[in-house]
Amino acid sequence: MDRSRRTPREMARHETKTLLRGRGRAQRRPEHVTERRSRPPIVELRRATKVYPGGHVALDRVSLRVDRGEFVFLVGPTGCGKSTLIKLLIRELEPTEGEVLIAGRDIATLGRDRIPYLRRRIGTVFQDFKLLPDRSVYDNVAYALQVIGSSRSDIRRKVPDALRLVGLADKMHNMPDQLSGGEQQRLSVARAFVNHPPLLLADEPTGNLDPATSVGIMQTLYRINRTGTTVVVVSHDREM
Repeated sequence: MDRSRRTPREMARHETKTLLRGRGRAQRRPEHVTERRSRPPIVELRRATKVYPGGHVALDRVSLRVDRGEFVFLVGPTGCGKSTLIKLLIRELEPTEGEVLIAGRDIATLGRDRIPYLRRRIGTVFQDFKLLPDRSVYDNVAYALQVIGSSRSDIRRKVPDALRLVGLADKMHNMPDQLSGGEQQRLSVARAFVNHPPLLLADEPTGNLDPATSVGIMQTLYRINRTGTTVVVVSHDREM
């Protein structure tokens, strides 16, 4: 069918298939995954559709399962719904139709006062970093623990561990503008992981980085996955 003659829903369905095509490489579960499939998946979409005001169909009847401990890539071109999917998983958006489940719970049923608790269990790495420019590397990571009421002793223990994991232990007193782009992204990863969430989402984590730096970011995400955290990376880069 000529793409120019497709309806918006048909175009969205084609782009959604492209988005999900990258998942095939990640079907094999890492060796450290030993949990039985009787447990609910950490992420599940059941015929989820998202239509924005004005009629733009971002996702069309997407069904997807990500089991605990997996490392999954979702790959597709710009505009195919990758960022919409991330926003659905953290309840920034709600599906127009269908269900979005986290650890077996339909998150559309959560009251507004429960959404912050959901997000505490999900680490999110953003393409544009979203760092606090007036706080040091250490304080950027510590802030993620402060907002959930962690004790000072927990913060003093967890922040250096997270910075060591991403290779920034010697930069903890630097300010964000003293870091390279790759170091800023690693700082974003440390902040997302410092509370050891069961699920980590990375939205185009290498989108603004050179190839060598991108490899370093992916190696960091693999190390996090080896600790047992499920990692979902959305990207336009098929080579990654």
